[in-house]
Amino acid sequence: MTIRTKTPNLLDNPPIPVQAKLAAAWTSFMFLYIYVDYFHLYKPGSIDDIRAGIVFELDISPTFLTTVLALVAIPTLMVMLSMTLPARVNRATNLAVASLYIPVTVFNTVGESWDWAFFYGLSIGIEVLLLAFILRSAWAWPRGAVSSEVL
Repeated sequence: MTIRTKTPNLLDNPPIPVQAKLAAAWTSFMFLYIYVDYFHLYKPGSIDDIRAGIVFELDISPTFLTTVLALVAIPTLMVMLSMTLPARVNRATNLAVASLYIPVTVFNTVGESWDWAFFYGLSIGIEVLLLAFILRSAWAWPRGAVSSEVL
């Protein structure tokens, strides 16, 4: 007779490289950033304002469009840079860009009506949490052992 013991079937949980965590967080941030702008189009009057050449009380101009492109392009580039930059530069870049994006993200709610406070509050809250995760991950980047050959 065989005795079976109840042993849990543990799943392997291999460590995830910091670069992959950062790239995933920037990807999530970028998708949320874009979708918030997309869902904003459902707000009554948004399409009419765009047709009139206005977005968030700003005239649609080449300068405006270039600025908006830069605001979306930077997180897009951070996905790639997080996977390819050397560790020291990668850490510094992620710390700098995520730090700069927190006020930019919060600024995106300026001028919005209280009717939409939950929508913008939730979206900005999640974006800031993702940026905080990026800052924490970059700040806590594991250190390697210093070789005696380097000294």
